[in-house]
Amino acid sequence: MYCGNITHVLLFECSIVILEKAHKDGQKKNEETISSVVAEIKSMIDELKSKFDKDRQGFSKALSKSSKEFENCLKKETSKFQTLYQKFCKEKATHLQALKDTISKFEEEKERLLKRYEQMRKKEKSMMSEHEKACGNKITQLEESLKRKTQDDKTFSILRKTLGSLFENASDEDFPLDD
Repeated sequence: MYCGNITHVLLFECSIVILEKAHKDGQKKNEETISSVVAEIKSMIDELKSKFDKDRQGFSKALSKSSKEFENCLKKETSKFQTLYQKFCKEKATHLQALKDTISKFEEEKERLLKRYEQMRKKEKSMMSEHEKACGNKITQLEESLKRKTQDDKTFSILRKTLGSLFENASDEDFPLDD
């Protein structure tokens, strides 16, 4: 029985060794499976990383191209704007100068016309004064003439009366009145 025990013990030990070996073989297989899956996942991640890098490079190229196109377009438009702005400034200056010249000419013409108007007013005042004097002289002459005529008429009337008394028979109809 002791031999049977030993066999059992040996069997037991062998089965432990076999179990340990089986366990080690299973562990090795698990490790190999895990390694295989890890390698597969690493490969997938590397592919994904490669795809991302490729996509990013494509995006970077498109962005760079778009940026250069935009920059060139912006340069062209800035150049056009500068040209138009310079032309505008030049034309603005020309128009402002033309406007200033026109205003200056208008002011000069206004001053000339004002002087002419003042001269005309002085001339008109002078002429009116001369005409007033002339009219005054004519009125004075007329008044004197009328006074003389009135005096002449009175004198003539006196003369007529005097003559009428000298010629008693004569009538006024024989002597027409002078106008």
